[in-house]
Amino acid sequence: MSAQSDINKKVFVPRGETMLVAVEVRRRRRTAGRRLLQLSTRGGEYATYLCLSVTNRTPPQLLITKVKQFAGSAPFVTRSQWGVDQLRQVNGIDPNKDCPDFDLVFDNTVDQWLCSSSAEKCIFILILYQAYKTHSGGPAGPPVCLPAGAGKVGALRRMSLDAVRIAPRGPVAPPVAGGPRARTLSPRRKSCAPARRTEFINCQPKLTGEACTMNLVIYRVKALFTRLKKRILAKRPAPRSKGQPGHFSGGIMSNVVQRVTVSVGERGQRLTRAEDQTLELMHTAQQLADTAHKLSLKYSK
Repeated sequence: MSAQSDINKKVFVPRGETMLVAVEVRRRRRTAGRRLLQLSTRGGEYATYLCLSVTNRTPPQLLITKVKQFAGSAPFVTRSQWGVDQLRQVNGIDPNKDCPDFDLVFDNTVDQWLCSSSAEKCIFILILYQAYKTHSGGPAGPPVCLPAGAGKVGALRRMSLDAVRIAPRGPVAPPVAGGPRARTLSPRRKSCAPARRTEFINCQPKLTGEACTMNLVIYRVKALFTRLKKRILAKRPAPRSKGQPGHFSGGIMSNVVQRVTVSVGERGQRLTRAEDQTLELMHTAQQLADTAHKLSLKYSK
């Protein structure tokens, strides 16, 4: 069973949630004016996973959860959880090329993460963007009607309504001659203010644009080949000094790794060409549709 399936079964299913994606991450810190990537697991005592899930109840709620698994312990431990309404910004760091690091800015904290590969980081951001657009109306969605008790606006409204008495609706009695003018207040309507939206900055256009399904398949294939390459390198025996039994130069394992590397590169190039061809076909189809629409309007007159 893979780590994602295990996390979904043991952590999210009992809580009535469905996990969309999970990636293994590490902390990233900056020191001495240059970027220094460090693994904050204190010698590999635990592994950290950043998970995206959605609740099964109505209306569905999108959640980001940090899950840890300690060495020698099978159960997963939930450390932190945020709702998507607390997420203010997703920073992809570099909009021009694939990189494994990204930042998540919440209301009360900023997390700087490093994925095991750039493909896994792209998968996480791509699924997060599509899920956010589906469940929250997207970065440019319609304004949301705030209830009377929500946030600072609701608190101020409650204070103003408690300080004065609101007259009931109906005919208002005329004021008494010579006396103070009576003032009546009517309850205010609920104000519709645009909800704060999550910003996706420094993200490549293919992560937040069209052809997301094709890009997701491409990144999943890249992540699979990256994990396969790391697994082969992990099984590679340690080099031995000359004169000891079993020493070999340019052994079988190095040849296998080289062949896998070449094959991964060729597969990536083919997938990139397929992506470019798909985008060209989409643009051509759009142009044909526009031309047909213009012709139909012309002959309809």
